[in-house]
Amino acid sequence: MEVTRLFDILDNYYEQKSDQEVALAHKVDGKWVSYSIKDYVENVNNVSYALLALGVQPGDKIGIVSGNRPEWNFLDMGTMQIGAIPVPIYPTISQEEYRYILNHAEMKFLFVEGKSLRSKIEPILPDLEHLKELFTFVDQNCEYRCFEQLLELGRQNQQPEKVAELKAQVKSSDMATIIYTSGTTGNPKGVMLSHDNIVLNMKNIHELVFPTCKKALSFLPLCHAYERMLMYTYQYKLCSIYYSDLALIADNLKEIHPDVMCCVPRLLEKMYEKLYSAGKKQSFLLQKIYYWAVAVAKKYNLDSEKRSWYYNIKWNIADKLIYAKWREALGIQGVIQVVSGGSALQAQLASFFQAIGFSVYEGYGLSETSPVIAVARDEAYTHEPGTVGLPLPGVEVKVDPATNELVCRGHNVMLGYYKNPEMTAEVIDKDGWFHTGDTARITEKGLVVITGRIKSLFKTSFGKYVNPEHIENKVVASPFVGSIVVVGENKQFAAALIVPDFEFLKTWCDKHKVSFTSKEQVVKEPEVLKRFKKEVNKYNVNFADYEQIKRFVLIPEEWTTQNGKLSPTLKVKRKVVQKAYEKEIDGLFNKE
Repeated sequence: MEVTRLFDILDNYYEQKSDQEVALAHKVDGKWVSYSIKDYVENVNNVSYALLALGVQPGDKIGIVSGNRPEWNFLDMGTMQIGAIPVPIYPTISQEEYRYILNHAEMKFLFVEGKSLRSKIEPILPDLEHLKELFTFVDQNCEYRCFEQLLELGRQNQQPEKVAELKAQVKSSDMATIIYTSGTTGNPKGVMLSHDNIVLNMKNIHELVFPTCKKALSFLPLCHAYERMLMYTYQYKLCSIYYSDLALIADNLKEIHPDVMCCVPRLLEKMYEKLYSAGKKQSFLLQKIYYWAVAVAKKYNLDSEKRSWYYNIKWNIADKLIYAKWREALGIQGVIQVVSGGSALQAQLASFFQAIGFSVYEGYGLSETSPVIAVARDEAYTHEPGTVGLPLPGVEVKVDPATNELVCRGHNVMLGYYKNPEMTAEVIDKDGWFHTGDTARITEKGLVVITGRIKSLFKTSFGKYVNPEHIENKVVASPFVGSIVVVGENKQFAAALIVPDFEFLKTWCDKHKVSFTSKEQVVKEPEVLKRFKKEVNKYNVNFADYEQIKRFVLIPEEWTTQNGKLSPTLKVKRKVVQKAYEKEIDGLFNKE
C-alpha cells in the first residue's frame, strides 16, 4: 500500500508481512520480550480506542517521557492515527523545562516511565493547566493508572469505525508531531513536523542507505528526531527492532546479531578505544601484528578502485588475523550497516570501521529538517571521510558566502516552531531557506562538509576567529582523551578542559608505575600532566598558532547525560560545561 502518513507504515507492514513474529522487542528482567506484528497492530488500535474513550480529540497533545520500549511505539502510532499529536520529551531535562513544555504544548495526557521520572513531575502537576491525567508505563502500585489499564480500557471500548474515519481525515501535510529541542538560551522550542516531512525523509533513507535490513538494534533516544525517523524506516523495511540500553550494547550485539543500527561518533570512538587498548595485553609479537592491522584499517578506502593490489593483500591478511576476531567478539555476522550522525566522525575512524566490517553511512541534519539534510550512500564516492554525503533528493543546499552558513530548502524543512512565528521567521527566510546555524563547504562532487557551529566560534583578544569544534574533533582522537572543550573567547590564546579516558589512563598508569588511587588524585599527578602535555602538543602541529591549545586542565568528573554535560546523542553541552567549570577556566587564563 502507499505510505503517505506515518501510521500507514504499520498498515503496510501488516499487509506485507502479517506472519512477522518479532516486530518489536525489549528486555524485561533480563529476558527478551517480543511483540509480533499482529500484537503491534492490536495494541496500537487499543491505544486509539482508549484515547477516544478518554475524550481525546484530533489535535490534542499526548506526552511521552520514556526510554525506548515497544509501548512507546504503541502510544505513538495509536495517537497519530486518530489525528492527535504525540509529543516525546527527553527523560533527562529539568523540572522547570517539564513545566514549560507541558504547559506550552497544552498537554492533555502524559505517559511517564519509572518512579524517578514520576517523582520529578509530580511536584509540578498543580501547575499544569491542561493536563487531565498522568499514566505510568509500568504498574507502580500508585494512584496513577498504568499502560496495561489503558489497553484494557481500549479493549472495553472498541470503535474501529471511528478510528477508520479519523485516519481517513488525516492529510499527509498535517502536523504529525512536536519535538521540543533544548535551546542554548531561553525556553525549549517546539519543532512542528508534518507526516510529509518525516515520510519523505524516511523514503529517501530507505532507498539510498539500507540495501538489507532484517534486525535493527535501537538504543539512541526515540524522542530524538534522528533515531525516531530511522525507527520508522526499519518498520518500512519490515525489520525487527530490538530496543537496547546504551550500557548493554556489547551484550545485545552478541545476542541479536543485528544487521543495522543507528550510532553517534562518540560511541564508535569508545569502541575503537577499547579495541585499541586490547592490543596492549598481547605478547610482543602479537602486539606488533595487532597494531599493524589497526594501521592498515585506518588507510582503508571504500572505493575499491583506489585500493592498490598491495593494500588489498595486506587487508586480507589483517582481516583473517585480526578483523574477523573483532567481529566475532562484537557479535557482528558479516557486515553491519551503521548510520552515524549527531556530530563529525573523524576521517581515520570512518576508514577504520569500514575496513573491519561496519558499513558506516555518515549523515547530517537537525530536528528542524526532519532530520536528514545529507547522507552518504552506497556509491563509494559519497562515503568520502570527513564529509556527510550528498543532499537528499528534493533538498537544495548552499553555503552563504558571507557567513559560510549552510542553508537548505525542500520537503524536509519543518512547518515551524509551535506558537512562535517570530522565531520561525528568524530561521526560515522569505524564500524558504532554513538557516542551520552550522558552517560548511561543498566539495566539487557536491558532498557536504560541516566545519563548525556559528555560535561555537570565538574570537581571541588578537581578533583571530577560532573554531573549537575543529580542534576538539582532532584531539578527541587521542586514546587519552575522553571529552574536551576548547575555550578562549576574548583571551590571548586557546585553552582546553579535558576529561581523560580514565580506563585508558588506568592502563597507562599501571604500565608506567604511576599512582592511580582516584580520578581526583590522578589528574594532578606530575607524570600524567606531562604525558597529556606531550599528547596535546602532538595535535597542536595540525593547527595555526592562534588555534593551538596553550594550556589545559584535566577534569576528574566524566561528562554524562545523567549529570547534564552530554546531550542524549552524547554531544558535549558546551555552555553547560563552561558554566560548571568557570573557576577552572579562569585559572587557565589567570596564571602568572
